[in-house]
Amino acid sequence: MFDTTLRDGEQAPRTSFSYEEKRAIAAALDEMGTHVIEAGFPVNSDAEFEAVSDIAASTTATTCGLARVVDGDVEAALDSGVEMVHVFASTSDVQIRDSMHATREDVKERSVAAIERVKEAGATAMFSPMDATRTDGDYLREVVEAVTEVGVDWINVPDTCGVATPTRFADLVRTIRKYTDARIDVHAHDDFGMAAANAVAGFEAGAEQAQVSINGIGERAGNAAYEEVVMTVESVYGVDTGIDTTAIAEVSGMVEEYSDVPVPANKPITGDNAFAHESGIHAAGVIENADTFEPGVMTPEMVGAEREFVLGKHTGANSVRKRLEDRGFTPNEAEVRTVTRRVKDYGAEKNRVTVADLERFAREAGVARDDNASEDKEAKVR
Repeated sequence: MFDTTLRDGEQAPRTSFSYEEKRAIAAALDEMGTHVIEAGFPVNSDAEFEAVSDIAASTTATTCGLARVVDGDVEAALDSGVEMVHVFASTSDVQIRDSMHATREDVKERSVAAIERVKEAGATAMFSPMDATRTDGDYLREVVEAVTEVGVDWINVPDTCGVATPTRFADLVRTIRKYTDARIDVHAHDDFGMAAANAVAGFEAGAEQAQVSINGIGERAGNAAYEEVVMTVESVYGVDTGIDTTAIAEVSGMVEEYSDVPVPANKPITGDNAFAHESGIHAAGVIENADTFEPGVMTPEMVGAEREFVLGKHTGANSVRKRLEDRGFTPNEAEVRTVTRRVKDYGAEKNRVTVADLERFAREAGVARDDNASEDKEAKVR
């Protein structure tokens, strides 16, 4: 897992991490066992250079710095002390013409020179043919073979504008593998909501590494989400990444706060609703056995989260009974039905049913309560 939260993630519109925030995020990523941390774009500013340098010196993960195929960029990355330099150049015709204002031959020559310099300095060299999924196939092969000849260590396959689908992306990865003996890395964007699926498809096609960001933040709609890709690999495929997944929820909250990019309630893995249940049928099943209406191969505990039983319009009697008992009440069946109806009606009016509301409904229904009963601290009602 190659984390780019501090580089591409910070490129999310209206997002900027302070020096202290970058250091805190890097430390958390390092502590949980992230393999590579792309700390930033060293040539960007003096502050960015210092942050990258400090992260490189203070973490055990491999630290990476970004560089264009420009001498100053490459030297700044090398001077920052990172172990890996991520060199990128546009390879699609539209970007070569209207972004780099260069020619195909210029791009190839500059890419080769940049990789040669990184290798000469003794650092690990990664090359990204930017906008690979919109690049002419013959030219893409030409560039990949050219940097391979000068010893590039990694070829990153970027879906820069998020236009790939899993099948097409996997085919591209397999094709590029034929042109190089370098290791393959993938970088997917989420413009059509397929970034995590494309990253996993890259693994299926033989890629050894995926570039991800916490909460999926990044340019435009963002990147493949760290937590989604890690948990898919761990839980669905049964592959041990070596990452401490129990830290995911905490790091997600940290990045949400620092980036000021809210995590949607329905966000997989880290959203408020990821392990929450309101529907009567679902809640009753999960109370009996969580595997009934959760993935089974992934639990909230695995990502440092908690299961929630939410009371509202769709709540069933089993959930209400359990919540009442957790609060020390001893309802009979008639009382459960009465309180359930109150919960449903109140929720149907678009009200959030809180613990205080539940206790009020119970008192008004005359439900007895054992004041000495201990509350179940693991059961949350919101």
